[in-house]
Amino acid sequence: MKLQHNLGGLEGLDPVNTEPRVFVEEWEQRIFGIHTAMMALSNHLDGSLPDYDMSQVPSTFESFWTWAHLRQGAENIHPFDYFRLRYYEKWLGGISGFFIEEGYITEEELDARAALILKDMADEKPTELPAGGDPLIDTQVEKYLREGDSPKRAASTAPRFSVGDRVRIKTISAGVHSRLPGNLQGRVAEVMEVYEESYTYFYSTADGLGTPMPVYNLAFKAEDLWDESLIEPGSVYYNDIFEAYIEAA
Repeated sequence: MKLQHNLGGLEGLDPVNTEPRVFVEEWEQRIFGIHTAMMALSNHLDGSLPDYDMSQVPSTFESFWTWAHLRQGAENIHPFDYFRLRYYEKWLGGISGFFIEEGYITEEELDARAALILKDMADEKPTELPAGGDPLIDTQVEKYLREGDSPKRAASTAPRFSVGDRVRIKTISAGVHSRLPGNLQGRVAEVMEVYEESYTYFYSTADGLGTPMPVYNLAFKAEDLWDESLIEPGSVYYNDIFEAYIEAA
């Protein structure tokens, strides 16, 4: 999480959006569906958990796509646009940019299609969508929705830290994609649990994620993170953190 995407734990961010609906507009469901289909057809699933036989899926989508790619695409949106756009508009921006970068569509083709859809909306005319429904692809997407793609792996290296150790969270450059909450950087915590398995982040990041590694449950004193006027006395904050982000205190 970087820059505008890394707001967890910061103060003065009112108003907070308490919208209870998952989808506010009908088109948002389609964006979620596109992202889900991309994950279900991603070329990395041949080596994932659980097993998927991608050779039997007649898809023309041949790229690597995960939640990590979606997050990174959203982070790459201009900061002013990031705060201006709705949640699923950020998804659409990341997905659109990915399809252009991968060569599935050109920017000109995307602009032309968007103009056509906007004209149909202005004319109150339904937009004709491409035909689909290949049963083998549908089966794969449905299987992925049920079984997912686990980041859990067999333990690959011995954990560097043990329960009870005091550790410090590293400081990571704000200019790179990261899974480290910004307000934890430089803070000291106590190791509460060392998870038995290792966990992967599917692809490598500039700050050290990628290969499977130990993950720890850490306890932070709330007063080390926020002003005392904002917390309950004696409260504790817990977070699961990749080993790449931890060093001895």
